Amino acid sequence: MQHYKDKVAVVTGAGSGIGRQLALQLAAAGARLALSDVNEAGLAETMRQLPAGANARSYRVDVSSREQVFGHAEQVRRDFGTAHFVFNNAGVTLAGTIAHSTIEEIEWQLGINLWGVIYGCKAFLPMLLAQREGQLVNISSIFGIVAFPGQGAYNVSKFGVRGFTECLWQELEGTGVSATSVHPGGIRTDIAHAARFSVNADATERGFVAKGDKLLKTPPEDMARAILRGVARGQRRIVFGHLAGLLNALQKLMPVSYGRAVRLLERMA
Repeated sequence: MQHYKDKVAVVTGAGSGIGRQLALQLAAAGARLALSDVNEAGLAETMRQLPAGANARSYRVDVSSREQVFGHAEQVRRDFGTAHFVFNNAGVTLAGTIAHSTIEEIEWQLGINLWGVIYGCKAFLPMLLAQREGQLVNISSIFGIVAFPGQGAYNVSKFGVRGFTECLWQELEGTGVSATSVHPGGIRTDIAHAARFSVNADATERGFVAKGDKLLKTPPEDMARAILRGVARGQRRIVFGHLAGLLNALQKLMPVSYGRAVRLLERMA
């Protein structure tokens, strides 16, 4: 895709899943890559899979750390001169009902999924605005459009990313910089298997995770392709993946009662 050729793309959470597939496809498109993850082994594997001759650097970054993210922006400026695309992709999930989740667990969830996106935008936005060119691509979730039981903290984080990005839509008008909110649904990554369970979790949470895992069917490479295609087209919102379109439509049709449909999907799973 010519849209990315020779441009600098920053990808957080590049050590697995959608982040790894974004890195591979951006490299194939000729982008220059600043790839980060807290998982150094996973990040090294992504680097190993890049096509020969790819222009890429890897960085260990904990996106929940304001200092590390702002420091990373300076590293990218030093190593690449600027950035053009910032994919705030890093994310985790906590399996826990709101009643079971501790305040500390909710803070951990929001620190990565929500504050990580906020830090990433705030750290890189000044250079994008200065050059009047660039796109912030924030990975929310279909659970940023509909709430899912047992994922309360995750829902808060992803609804927050959506609201933050939709505010940017309006504030960035006329600046040459744009923002995209991405809502994957049912992507076959390790996020469900790697979910942290609340210390108070019981069979309720394990049942939710088991059912949700059966709905993860879309390959991450397909999701990455949809993201890059949508960003190149200037889409403000990208909804893609197994059942994502259906859940998005149900939320519009049944804004306060879509939970019935969610429960039906659970039973079908």
